[in-house]
Amino acid sequence: MKILFLTENFPPETNAAATRVYERALYWVKAGHQVTILTCAPNFPQGKLFDGWSNAWRQVQVMDGLRVVRVKTYISANEGFAKRTLDFVSFMVTAYGAGLFEDRPDVVISTSPQFFAAVGGWALAATRRVPFVFELGDLWPRSITAVGAMKQSPVIRALEKLELFLYRRSAAVIALTHAFKDDLKRRAIDPRKVAVVINGVDLPRYAPRPRDQELADQWGLAGKFVLGYVGTHGMAHGLINVLDAAEHLKGDDNIRFLFVGAGAERQMLMDEAARRQLPNVVFQGMQPKDMMPRIWSLCDVALVHLKDDPAFAEVIPSKIFEAMGMGLPLLLVSPQGEASRILEDDRAGMWVPAAQPQALADAARILAGDDVARTALAAASLDAAPRHSREYQAKRYMDVLDLVVAGAGPSRAGEIDN
Repeated sequence: MKILFLTENFPPETNAAATRVYERALYWVKAGHQVTILTCAPNFPQGKLFDGWSNAWRQVQVMDGLRVVRVKTYISANEGFAKRTLDFVSFMVTAYGAGLFEDRPDVVISTSPQFFAAVGGWALAATRRVPFVFELGDLWPRSITAVGAMKQSPVIRALEKLELFLYRRSAAVIALTHAFKDDLKRRAIDPRKVAVVINGVDLPRYAPRPRDQELADQWGLAGKFVLGYVGTHGMAHGLINVLDAAEHLKGDDNIRFLFVGAGAERQMLMDEAARRQLPNVVFQGMQPKDMMPRIWSLCDVALVHLKDDPAFAEVIPSKIFEAMGMGLPLLLVSPQGEASRILEDDRAGMWVPAAQPQALADAARILAGDDVARTALAAASLDAAPRHSREYQAKRYMDVLDLVVAGAGPSRAGEIDN
């Protein structure tokens, strides 16, 4: 099968969407499919070109068997609605134009969270007269209002109409959570066309390993109990709550909160930690993907954190599965929903309601003080990892694409549910 995939994020970027698309596509190539990725020059989340890259009209490379075509876009940091929207729209236009000059695919796929890429994918599929598949990674534009970037307005309502148009015009929607499928069903989208293929972990890349003592010494974590948050420091994550919890734990010199990554709120968090004089909070910048196992090895507990908003009850952060692959117990702070259900089913960690810093501090103390319970959670976490493997999900995703290309997507894609 010839697959043309539109995604604004792709390695060497390390966010969830980039990793998900890349790791899954490698399994498609391994199975004999031809995959072309339409993306842009790496710049996320700071909105600055990575070293060695240019924002050119067309750059083509082969990456591990994937054909990667990068197009020119307006580049902005991951903050602010107007500039980010211009960034999104520019990718929609240039990716569509570049796709017209690619060999005719069998299917076009676009991934959210930003669905202007999906508009470009739908238009490209319509022009090339092939099926279009919408990978639903986030209910955008609802997440815009959930993080407070915009209030309900005529603009948001117009974007919601565009969102529903894309769902209806797609041959299939591949949702990353069951809650997303339920949401679409409530909004009169035919559930028979909505498959569920949740996120996962590429197990060959992640496995338990001893603490990297060199890195622990370098980052001032030697001999400490480390709760690690690894990922984007964005408006959707509500990480100020972690600083509030750290304030409750200032008297315990054994516990450290480690933040690794970048994002719209990182500087605010660093400034606030300095203002509060929190010695138990350590910040490190965004790291290359191949550093992730070393970083996870520093952690006694993987901290997964989402903002206190009902919209995020439907989200399953991908770092849950990386932590499972590393054999780490999880401390999930979120609204009760999809992610907490997975944690409960797999018995892989502790759940704390969002925006309750005292509860987070208490959970950190419990995990730090009970080696037996923590070891049991770690074992359950590692045992759960194969149930969320990237390889299995790549196969389930391909089942949907086979149905779509065969013309059976609208009636049977919804049967695929993991």
